Amino acid sequence: MVIDSLQNLAMYASLNPLFPKVIEFLENNDITTMADGKYEICGADCFLNLTTAKGKSPDEAVMETHNKMLDIQIPISAAETFGYTPREALPDGEYNEVKDITKLTGVPGQSYVTAVPGMMAIFWPQDGHAPCICIEPTIRKAIFKVKA
Repeated sequence: MVIDSLQNLAMYASLNPLFPKVIEFLENNDITTMADGKYEICGADCFLNLTTAKGKSPDEAVMETHNKMLDIQIPISAAETFGYTPREALPDGEYNEVKDITKLTGVPGQSYVTAVPGMMAIFWPQDGHAPCICIEPTIRKAIFKVKA
């Protein structure tokens, strides 16, 4: 997991061959004014989901993992807290191959980090994460899905 200022994303470009495409997309688009929806960048290997999600308490948040994709999550409208647990410390769950997700309800994070607008959190397949923890009723956010 990485948590950092969004302006530092270029420092991580060498960690994944598709990160430069995400950086280029962010340089050429204002995600704060774009409509919610899915935006393809490199087909199924790299795309953006802009969404408005329900803000959750830590107890309501659902831990998730992905096998094929990593997430670059960017809060837009409010601070967002993420529960974090290394994958090897998580119980087994049912994997949805079509959506590339395992959801684990009722599994708290071992630790929590908060990103404010202008920051990002990157979660690799080994990172269990519980997103959308927010005191606001809804949170607008960007989720770049990148082939790991």
